[in-house]
Amino acid sequence: MVQTNKLQQSTPFEVEQAMKRLGQNLRIARIRRNLTIADVAERIGTGPRPVMDAEKGKGSTGFVVYAALLWLYDQLGQLEGVADPTQDFEGLVLESARARSRASKPRGLDNDF
Repeated sequence: MVQTNKLQQSTPFEVEQAMKRLGQNLRIARIRRNLTIADVAERIGTGPRPVMDAEKGKGSTGFVVYAALLWLYDQLGQLEGVADPTQDFEGLVLESARARSRASKPRGLDNDF
């Protein structure tokens, strides 16, 4: 029997809400462009069901479907800043806390006068 992903069974509330907002935004983008679900599905090379699921914000929909829809609507740039390591302020603070605070003594004798 195939195991289901535990994350899909109990998605964190914030993640679930973000996925729903993304789905709503994708639907609005499609409607503004006067496209049908079938048109969009054909353009990104999938069936209508994944497009409908993405517009509902379902977590079981593959990331590539979301990325393809953002690409189709010329919104792919939204993903580029998401994983920018220079904007990971919490990670930068944690990394600097682990960094060595002082230099170590040189080992052995040094004949450099």
